[in-house]
Amino acid sequence: MTASGQKTTGAPHKLVQGLGLLDSTMLVAGSMIGSGIFIVSSDMARQLGSPGWLLVAWIVTGVLTLAAALSYGELAAMMPHAGGQYVYLREAYGPLWGFLYGWTLFMVIQTGTIAAVGVAFARFLGVLVPAVSESHKLFEWGRFAVMPTTLVAIAVLVLLTWVNCRGLHEGKLVQNIFTFAKIAALVALAALGVVAGANATAIHANFGDWWTASFTQPVARGAQEFTTVPLGGLGLLMVFGTAMVGSLFSADAWNNVTFTAGEVKNPKRNLPLSLLLGCAIVCVLYFLVNVSYIVTLPLKGSPTGATAMERGIEFALNDRVATATAEVIFGAPAAAIMAVLIMISTFGCINGMILSGARVYYAMAQDGLFFGSIGNLNRRAVPRNGLIVQCVWGCLLCLSGTYSELLDYVMCVTMIFYVLTIAGLFVLRRTRPDAERPYRAWGYPIVPALYVVAAALISLDLLISPKTRPNTWPGLLIVLAGAPVYWWWRRRVGGKAAR
Repeated sequence: MTASGQKTTGAPHKLVQGLGLLDSTMLVAGSMIGSGIFIVSSDMARQLGSPGWLLVAWIVTGVLTLAAALSYGELAAMMPHAGGQYVYLREAYGPLWGFLYGWTLFMVIQTGTIAAVGVAFARFLGVLVPAVSESHKLFEWGRFAVMPTTLVAIAVLVLLTWVNCRGLHEGKLVQNIFTFAKIAALVALAALGVVAGANATAIHANFGDWWTASFTQPVARGAQEFTTVPLGGLGLLMVFGTAMVGSLFSADAWNNVTFTAGEVKNPKRNLPLSLLLGCAIVCVLYFLVNVSYIVTLPLKGSPTGATAMERGIEFALNDRVATATAEVIFGAPAAAIMAVLIMISTFGCINGMILSGARVYYAMAQDGLFFGSIGNLNRRAVPRNGLIVQCVWGCLLCLSGTYSELLDYVMCVTMIFYVLTIAGLFVLRRTRPDAERPYRAWGYPIVPALYVVAAALISLDLLISPKTRPNTWPGLLIVLAGAPVYWWWRRRVGGKAAR
């Protein structure tokens, strides 16, 4: 019997430790690298208007990510159990907070990201196969619509869910292959941008006006006319925080490896190491790729420009700044080349998130906070039911077309959960001073405290900034909606939920 009271006859009673240091590191890096790095710098450039501030935003993102990863390392080594961040919040603050995180993860964060990245894969497949188009709706009913891109996204989700249901070995094999491929792609993009793409026009335009910040936005929604406002002082700080939404989203999901802690070999050593190595590799690559953008394309441009150089970083066609950079280097074949690279990147990202997300629902079910059958393992020692439920909800989000809106809602909430988790370090140091801590957070208490302050300020900025405020408050409502569900579930299981 499991903790949730479900029979597991003929199936393993525990997860198999099949992830080594390399596998865990590839899971960290592979979950982080999706489609964001190829796109978000364009919108960030419009918000900041300065190559210097654009690079600073990516540096700050890297520093915050590494600080958080180093802090999570202590929690991961201290509690190497399936569920990761869900477990840390439960142990630091009680089962309600763990449930609220798991609830939000299932409803939006994990499944919404899986759906969004799945559609991104389909969109770039459409560059190579024009029949895969969003302009042709096969069926529409209210907010639900079926398009070729929708069908491709759903097919990818189903395929990778099936692969992961076959076992941890199959899931990690796909993850390792595609993560190596996309790391190589980012290295190539960064190197080619600096070596082959660098040109006097871009370098003179960007380095000649390195720090002058400005905010560019359309005069009306969907308009092709834009207005530019100079930035400085408090205004620059506020816009800087909202601009980092793009870079933080691109560097997110590094915590997914903690969800699989129950399957990591020597977790007390390998979990902290994989968090450090994976985050460091990705953050350095992200910075170098943005350097390649800046030496290849002028940051400033025109929305009506006929070429990639004329449009610049801020007005790259469909915000595909990586494709614009490749166009300068390769010419006409650039769109196809970048489509293939982004498809590789998104495919690996989806696999990592599918693999890891189901472990959280498995841990919740073990605590009696999810359907009991989700807490069972199949004969290959993976939580198949959790994988299937996650796939079904992700596919529904693909059909709904609302996943991108939902993701906007929870960006601020995701940061708040990071703040709470790292603040949990201080709570657990006080409430469990004698607990085994094979690894202690580097720079404690200064580094974790600085992260908590910085991330809290960014979250506050997102809550009050006119650009992001409309989408952040609904995100808090999604989280709060989990509270009555938690109490209902507690009553449903007779008050026995959670440890």
